[in-house]
Amino acid sequence: MSERGVLLVNLGSPKSTQVADVRRYLNQFLMDPYVVDLPWPARRLLVSLILLTRPKASAHAYASIWWEDGSPLLVISRRVQQALQQQLDMPVELAMRYGEPSIEQGLLALAARPGIREVLFMPQYPQHADSTITTSVHEAQRVIKQHGLDIRLNVVPAFYDRPDYLAALADSMRPYLAQGFDHLLLSYHGLPERHLRKADPTGAHCLASGDCCERASAAHATCYRAHCSYVSRELAARLELAPEQCSMAFQSRLGRDKWIEPYTENRIDELAAQGVKRLLVACPAFVADCIETLEEIGDRAREQFVAAGGEELVLIPCLNDDPQWVKVLADWARNTPVQA
Repeated sequence: MSERGVLLVNLGSPKSTQVADVRRYLNQFLMDPYVVDLPWPARRLLVSLILLTRPKASAHAYASIWWEDGSPLLVISRRVQQALQQQLDMPVELAMRYGEPSIEQGLLALAARPGIREVLFMPQYPQHADSTITTSVHEAQRVIKQHGLDIRLNVVPAFYDRPDYLAALADSMRPYLAQGFDHLLLSYHGLPERHLRKADPTGAHCLASGDCCERASAAHATCYRAHCSYVSRELAARLELAPEQCSMAFQSRLGRDKWIEPYTENRIDELAAQGVKRLLVACPAFVADCIETLEEIGDRAREQFVAAGGEELVLIPCLNDDPQWVKVLADWARNTPVQA
């Protein structure tokens, strides 16, 4: 009997594409102080204003990519959970930071298993950000304390630099490159610049210069942009791409604050103007396809690219339940040292 259980954690999705369910999901997501990092009164006011119109538009977007079995993110994550369970002799549960199944439900399910003393907490985010990994860990700690659970939390950190992850990602992309392309755009989820500065332990490195991600610093340990830059460089090297064949950008801006650049929508217009006709887009901030990949890139960005003069935009799928990726997760589950 294993003393360890595994909890896979991702962001989450609404329960359905109904406006009320989308509003409920967005409220939970946006009211997280790690996502919208304003004092509660200002956050509540801002989110209330957003919820006047955004749920209807988001519900339409979700409906355009919703699968018969439900949210693509949830369906894919269930497949990963099931495939991983087949390779392990320890229980595997799935949780979402927002919506269901919740982190609370996942931890309680594992804690109810006889003999479980440690939960290997595996956030499915390659790069570190407080709005993804930190908030998920804090929610897990809250649940453990609230319920008095007799379990240890062993957190798998951001895995952007782990060779087996990078190998799986590069291998999953190769068949698409083999079909021919003019340019590969690596589009990562964006963050407000202030999030990077707040996560900088030096208080003076992140965004202080144009080459901050290329200069060694203690800030890189928690710098989302530096992690994205690392993945981009590694993928270009592993895929043997020349500098002009590959570039990096950031998508999914929200609000008027300055977010990290370059912006994906601007980069798409630039590439079309430069004569790129067949554009490949991969989204290495995600390990499972979701609304940000399927709708934002697969639908809207494709339409934008064609309108700007391009001919074809091909969305390269995320790792999803690729067997090589599932094996990587299984190896991590087996080989991560037990926490003292």
